[in-house]
Amino acid sequence: MENTTAHQQLSDDELDRLGDFLDSIGNQSLNIEFLDGYFAALICGPDVVFASEYLPNMWGKGVVFGSGEQATDITDLLTRHWSAISSELERTLHEPEVYLPILLEREDGVTPANDWVHGFMRAVQMRPDSWSELIDNEDNGGAMVPIMMLHHEHDPDPQMRPPEITPEKREHVLETMIAGLTHIYRYFEPHRRASAGMALRRSFQREAQKIGRNEACPCGSGKKFKHCCLNQSPTLH
Repeated sequence: MENTTAHQQLSDDELDRLGDFLDSIGNQSLNIEFLDGYFAALICGPDVVFASEYLPNMWGKGVVFGSGEQATDITDLLTRHWSAISSELERTLHEPEVYLPILLEREDGVTPANDWVHGFMRAVQMRPDSWSELIDNEDNGGAMVPIMMLHHEHDPDPQMRPPEITPEKREHVLETMIAGLTHIYRYFEPHRRASAGMALRRSFQREAQKIGRNEACPCGSGKKFKHCCLNQSPTLH
């Protein structure tokens, strides 16, 4: 039976608990909105990136949990939020759905979304060469335009800043950005499948080093390892 709890969106209380932990790290740019954009880019992107790489990239290497219980709780919340985003984006492959990102609204009613796109671009910058295929693509790169606009809105370099984004224009930019996420996810789907296959082969090769040639093959075929999957790509039997 599928574990549907893993794909459920976090409740407001759970988001607050996760947000409080991110605030406690001491990085002013790191909040729940940044996390959501960061995860969305990793899930949409062309390469499989493991938590052992993307978590230190997001919050640094000096993060210390207050207790084992807190570590377990935060890990569970991160995993569930990742799964919820992944599930919603996967649905866009087959249904006319979009992923609605977590965007924080200011007291004046404006939703800047700058933190979200900063998180998204932090993930993009982990694999710039892979993402450049989309960014430089004349037919499909438009999906990145609203993200880049908001990312550079307050850039120290005036030449990098887009024209002023009025409240009315911002609303349109956000709508375009949200619709573009579906396009980005679909565009990189073949790349993700290939990347996942390579990761599976590397994992299989590491495990293969621990299995004797005359032992039963771990694939369950009933054959000896040397007569089955040894020196072969993993297959389904």
